[in-house]
Amino acid sequence: MKQASMTLALISLCVAGSTLPADPIPSGWYSSNMEPIGFLDYQDRYAGKFTIKQHEGRWYIYTAVSKTQEGHGPIRPPILRIIDVTDPTDPTVVRDIEYEMDGNMSQITSQGDLLMVGMARELTQFDTQNAINFMSEFQSEEIPEDKLTYEGVMLFDISDPVNPVELSHWETGAYGVHRNILHDGYAYLSASAPGYRAQIFKILDVRDPRNPVEVGQWAQFGQRKGEIRQDGVIPSFHGPAIISPDGNTAVLGFTPDLVTLDISDKANPQVVGRLQIVPPFVNNVTQSVHSVIPYWDRGLIYVNGEPKIAQCGESISANIMVQNADPTKPYMMSYFPIPEVPEDYAWDNFCDRPGRSGPHNVNNEIHNQDVMQPNDLIHLAYFNAGLRVYDISEPRLPREVGWFLPGDPDTPKRSQSGYMPISITQEVLIDTRGNIFTSGATGMYVLRNSGDLENRWDGM
Repeated sequence: MKQASMTLALISLCVAGSTLPADPIPSGWYSSNMEPIGFLDYQDRYAGKFTIKQHEGRWYIYTAVSKTQEGHGPIRPPILRIIDVTDPTDPTVVRDIEYEMDGNMSQITSQGDLLMVGMARELTQFDTQNAINFMSEFQSEEIPEDKLTYEGVMLFDISDPVNPVELSHWETGAYGVHRNILHDGYAYLSASAPGYRAQIFKILDVRDPRNPVEVGQWAQFGQRKGEIRQDGVIPSFHGPAIISPDGNTAVLGFTPDLVTLDISDKANPQVVGRLQIVPPFVNNVTQSVHSVIPYWDRGLIYVNGEPKIAQCGESISANIMVQNADPTKPYMMSYFPIPEVPEDYAWDNFCDRPGRSGPHNVNNEIHNQDVMQPNDLIHLAYFNAGLRVYDISEPRLPREVGWFLPGDPDTPKRSQSGYMPISITQEVLIDTRGNIFTSGATGMYVLRNSGDLENRWDGM
């Protein structure tokens, strides 16, 4: 059952009494053609994705801070955090809003004055390290008795950026959502659904954000109960979908494929073309095909997966450029270089270093008016290899042209995969000023391209 419920009046809101200023940039970092200009310590909390809004000359980042991890002190609820980054050298938390809930928050997206926060079952360390987990299970046809009270998405009015007003709560009827995006009055979700396995693609009409209405969905064969795939793959949609400027086409990384959908009739999405990604690349269910960036004017799509097993203990993840000039016949045209360690580094290669090594997030929040649009530089969060920068001006020969590797913490810090003794870079967002925000186990770095990459934002 999918429904638009009343707003979450029972959630308690606790506002930080004072601002939390920026912290000194930790030592021990390495870089090439990048430099750190600001840092905000997460104080042993894990923060997920970013979105950003510029309002009357001031800039605000929104992020979702997850619950604290069991076994590491009192359980503290998730937080909707607002950070003033008007001065990127001095990122300052101006508001924390705590939400007492049985689920967790980690996904966030915005466009204009509308902010959408995703909620789901809390990921455990088992879930993040094993391909077969609750995100790949079949959901009951009926609403389960143990369904979370707070799952799905919340919509907020952020016309006053530091005082979000909750407008509505939409529920999946299952375990929640993962990576979502907003585009011109519609919300495109990676959502669980009763009677389906893992996550499928859903479309909500949010032109009246107080009354979101589901208008369409699409799933791979093998997700509906009773559908059996001969290849043994468990399909799942990680998200986000990226929508064409005219709103009629969606590009999805939807395991096991890269999929282009015609969504001109949002009640009835139709496949235009697909490219199988798994195999040859690693099959770890939802994460197998993680992020996509279409270059609509060039007929290209960047695609990456996400590793699951630490220290390269599985097949390699996708990190590729796809030729999509004819969307009915896409093909892989190049693979991106694997990062190398700096000189005099403690490890011979990143696969020897603790934690996951491989691609994760790119600058996906591109439907947001204050986010840098796709260009010749791809900034890719690479877990234990920091942030990597690739030049795709020649898409058949992508080159690594810069990188930033944070220093390691003195004690293990919370990351998506639990507590890590090293720095982990998981998220990235780039604003239209050219400030690069990354998030990981130690906190939020603010970076700038430098050296040969300085002012390289006009490549397309």
